[in-house]
Amino acid sequence: MDQLPNKTQLSIIPLTQTVLFPEVKSEIRLNKRTGEAIVKHLEEDDSFAIGLAIKEGGESNPPPDEKFHKIGALVKVKSQRLHRGGYHFQIQAIERVEVSNIQQINKFHVADYKPVYDINDLNELDASKMLDYMKEITYEISKHIKGSDPYVKAVESFNTIPQLMGYLMPFLNSSLQEKQTLLEISSLRERGIKFMDLLLQQKESIKLQMEMAQKFSEESNKNYRKAFLREQLKAIQEELNEGNEGGSKKKDYRAEIEAAGMPDDVETVALEELDKLESQGPGSHESHVIRSYLDLLIALPWRPSTKVDIDINKARDILNDQHFGLDKVKERILQHLAVMKLKKEKQGSILLLVGPPGTGKTSLGKSIAEALERKYVRISLGGVRDEAEIRGHRRTYVGALPGRIIQGMKKAGERNPVFVLDEVDKIMAAYQGDPASALLEVLDPEQNNSFSDHYLEVPYDLSDVFFVATANTTRTIPGPLLDRMEVIELSSYTATEKFHIGKDHLIDLVLEEHGLTRDQIHIEEEAIKSIIDKYTQEAGVRGLRKQLTKLARVVSEKIVSAKVETPFVINNGNIEDLLGNQVTRHDMAQVDNPPGVVTGLAWTPVGGEILFVEAMNMEGTGQLTLTGQLGDVMKESAKISLSLVRSRLAFNLNGIDFKKSDLHIHVPSGSMPKDGPSAGVALFASVASLLMKRKIDPQLAMTGEITLRGSILPVGGIKEKVLAAHRAEIKKIILPKENKKDLKDVPDDVQEQLSFVFIDTIEDLIKETLDIELPKQEAVVINHSNEAGVSSR
Repeated sequence: MDQLPNKTQLSIIPLTQTVLFPEVKSEIRLNKRTGEAIVKHLEEDDSFAIGLAIKEGGESNPPPDEKFHKIGALVKVKSQRLHRGGYHFQIQAIERVEVSNIQQINKFHVADYKPVYDINDLNELDASKMLDYMKEITYEISKHIKGSDPYVKAVESFNTIPQLMGYLMPFLNSSLQEKQTLLEISSLRERGIKFMDLLLQQKESIKLQMEMAQKFSEESNKNYRKAFLREQLKAIQEELNEGNEGGSKKKDYRAEIEAAGMPDDVETVALEELDKLESQGPGSHESHVIRSYLDLLIALPWRPSTKVDIDINKARDILNDQHFGLDKVKERILQHLAVMKLKKEKQGSILLLVGPPGTGKTSLGKSIAEALERKYVRISLGGVRDEAEIRGHRRTYVGALPGRIIQGMKKAGERNPVFVLDEVDKIMAAYQGDPASALLEVLDPEQNNSFSDHYLEVPYDLSDVFFVATANTTRTIPGPLLDRMEVIELSSYTATEKFHIGKDHLIDLVLEEHGLTRDQIHIEEEAIKSIIDKYTQEAGVRGLRKQLTKLARVVSEKIVSAKVETPFVINNGNIEDLLGNQVTRHDMAQVDNPPGVVTGLAWTPVGGEILFVEAMNMEGTGQLTLTGQLGDVMKESAKISLSLVRSRLAFNLNGIDFKKSDLHIHVPSGSMPKDGPSAGVALFASVASLLMKRKIDPQLAMTGEITLRGSILPVGGIKEKVLAAHRAEIKKIILPKENKKDLKDVPDDVQEQLSFVFIDTIEDLIKETLDIELPKQEAVVINHSNEAGVSSR
């Protein structure tokens, strides 16, 4: 036995991948920096050191003091050598030790230590039985591992449990923490029992792995055998079919190609592919690919479709029956159909229907197909980011498919279907290519007569197809693609239009979906109006349909449960009991507005709204505060308004010192972002009303853009804004003079209940709101001097 060291402090050999047990020889590898430091220190310690395992997360070099375990092994370093940039130590573990006072010196650690003696609570007989049992488990494990004979012979030579334990521990699939826990057990009995548990776990794990591997091998052999037999059966069937005239015949591709009516160049390609197929052996992997390609060529419509004369009056009746309102849109579609009739159905452009969700864009495409008596095909392009979705994959790829355009034509079975490209504004470019660029050829009448699909590899004529694209906005559609389509904009439905759509179309549709009839349920007209006003806030009618569906479900349950008598009447009295509290609210005209409060008009994607502009001044330092989630354009309008008030109304402001006064402008509904120039006149009127201390009629609303020279510019969304004012019980509306032409889009019954004032300067605005006559601003001529560095035009 080696003589133990006299010192109580030794260097530490950090162990990151193993735990040393007494009476075990091992090889430890360390990096060059740590190894050199330890070698130098070993010369002073008679080649003794402490092998100490590192806790999880302490793999830095050198590791922190607290990352070492407290129980390790005293080791004798037999030899060391430098090999491939690191040190290799041959060591002999002697006994367990406990360390304390760990210190870092230069690039390694030292620590005080004391021996930790085993508690020998096993008699010789129990120790012998335990050792024999450990060896027996080891022999059973070795039966499943090839090349384990030399290690088994080594096991036979061990006479003590610590020797066997230290030898086998590196081979066990146990965690470092489990090994460290085993090392720290002082009782030989407990340590031996724990070690046997780990051995049994290893045995069961190997047994399970062997069973799984055997099962997988059997399954693989079974699948291979099936595939082999299937190929043999296929070859036998082909031989029998060739020699048996009464058997099932092969598909006659040659006859079908000749009967498909393909152009000469396409037919030549098809026959070449057929020759290639016939030259393939029965087991060729290309046979399936060629057959799929020939099946597609045969299935595509190549012959010109039967021409049907377009009946404009019939088309008008179909559009009117299936879509309420949308008069301008339907008129534009009828004009397009009239041009097609005169040009003998040769389409001249592609339509793009743009509008908010739920306004009937997709269903308009279906109505066009019905009016033209053509097949209807629809593909959704929302979220498409791969060019191959449009042009297809090349046949060299495994699992290649034609693009959606060619697939749609195959589905239609005719050359002139109505082809709806839904959600073209939601196409996304990615590293796979830009699908929008691939659509350029599809939607260009000058190019789509020879559309090229990567899978098809022959030109296909799309010039007879009536393409109808739909989108919610044109902002995300690339310019070149948008330029190839004729845009038809669909505005949001008015409350009246929603009422008629719900009454004449949606109710019957919902009742049919729920197995109800009008004899079982009756919805009063006022109840429909209440649903539109209080339970929906949208541009289309999808929300209205959802609420009607909810009513149908509730009533269905009541009728089936025999809780009510039929017909069940839904009116304003019970609508809240059936649908719950109202979901939406709309601002209404106020009874009285104090100075500084003005009613403006706003456009939203789900219709128009009125909004209030509130202004307040106070002592301060001349600051302007804007709140209500206003966008940059709206903030600039507020600054322009303040500048105009200070320049044009200075003589009416009673000597207000703007340097000692702060102005705060707020637009309520602060959680909703607001932006745009159309609130300019309302902002100006609000500031003027506040500073001149004059009230503005609460039943007066206004909209328009304001400029720094005092001009009023036209704005958009007039129809929606006027309808919102009418709903809010506004009586008078101020509009820019150039927007007068937009009133023709407003229903006549709404115009009759409102009065309109058209202005083009802030002098007109002040006259209408505050009843003050201001002199017209003189035109200012600015002489741009070249000396000032400004070029004049």
